[in-house]
Amino acid sequence: MIVIRHETQADLKAIHEINLQAFEQSSEGDIVDALRVAGALTMSLVALSNNQIVGHITFSPVTIESKPGSFIALGLGPMAVLPEYQNKGIGSQLVETGLKDCLSLGHEIVVVVGHPKYYPRFGFIPAGPLGIECEYEVPENAFMLLELNAGALAGRTGMVKFHPAFDEN
Repeated sequence: MIVIRHETQADLKAIHEINLQAFEQSSEGDIVDALRVAGALTMSLVALSNNQIVGHITFSPVTIESKPGSFIALGLGPMAVLPEYQNKGIGSQLVETGLKDCLSLGHEIVVVVGHPKYYPRFGFIPAGPLGIECEYEVPENAFMLLELNAGALAGRTGMVKFHPAFDEN
């Protein structure tokens, strides 16, 4: 059985290690650490199996800059699961719980740069055709958006700017 809960101070080393193992580099764990230090983690959840942390997901604020005015959304990621626990639905549980919690906190739009065959199962669609661009050069089909409340985007367009912690790593 998998338990999903908010991170605690005692989880920080395990979270960094999960990101290191899942991505085979330190960048994602460094981003999570930098977001945490900057106070820019809206939500950080861990997945536990037999009291061992095996997965992690973060949500942080992003700004969508547009001509009429900027607005805030959330960025999903990084999301990581230990390699030996992948393909067992743990990532899906993290995403589903996180999105539900984001909605309950009053957030309406989530963006992700992620695998185009993974995130659509949660309702994410390519952001470009909606007039939402990513500040980074990423494949068009990897930059996606989800309206947690239908119509939340309401025809607004703009450029997504991530927290500076992403640039530092």
